[in-house]
Amino acid sequence: MKYCLIFIPTYNEINNIDNILKKIRNLYPDIDILVIDDNSSDGTVSFLKSLSDKKISHIIRKKKDGIGSAHKDGINYAYNHEYNFLITMDADGTHEPESIETFIKLMDQFDIVNTNRFIKKNSLIDWPLTRKIFTYTRYYLNKILLGVSLDSSGAFRSYNLKKIKKEHLIMASGNSYSFFWESLFILKEKQYKIFEIPINLPYRKNGSSKIKLNDIILSFILIIVFFFKRILKIYR
Repeated sequence: MKYCLIFIPTYNEINNIDNILKKIRNLYPDIDILVIDDNSSDGTVSFLKSLSDKKISHIIRKKKDGIGSAHKDGINYAYNHEYNFLITMDADGTHEPESIETFIKLMDQFDIVNTNRFIKKNSLIDWPLTRKIFTYTRYYLNKILLGVSLDSSGAFRSYNLKKIKKEHLIMASGNSYSFFWESLFILKEKQYKIFEIPINLPYRKNGSSKIKLNDIILSFILIIVFFFKRILKIYR
């Protein structure tokens, strides 16, 4: 089996993707990278196609199908190519590649290593107030209604593919941002061993956030739906 894959989804990240890939390759030259792009219109696709680094693979999807859907494709790719571990992260510069070293140290000891923005005080200090309100509201709804005290809405994680069943990892029905908390909720209910590490999460400096108002509303609705699914022990 191959050792580790780093997966990064992109959509209109031309101002960020080059920098993030260079950082990762400089710090971890032996780790493979997969980028899945949803047919960006800003030059990201052309940039990815121009790369000659054999350690960096890319998949260009025909249209924007959602970040959760991209993660499912990345997960399937990692299993199909027989990687032991999968690290997922964003391309917007908010996830620092230096943190990957901590994942590498811990990911063989746990099934999932997850980053938590709520352990460190002021880790979201430069975030807009509206995003802080949304993020904290979602966090406490997950904690109160679903019994998940983890920071379950972030994408910066590692998965031990030797121990996690693929059907459990892609069981989440959401194809948008709800995939993150939904998948972690399911993995917790399936009693996988989850460990969290604290991180600071700066707000993106280049480009704009892809999350929309309907994603926020749908996320809150789905948390309530999963509250009843949890009671009935139905996770799909």
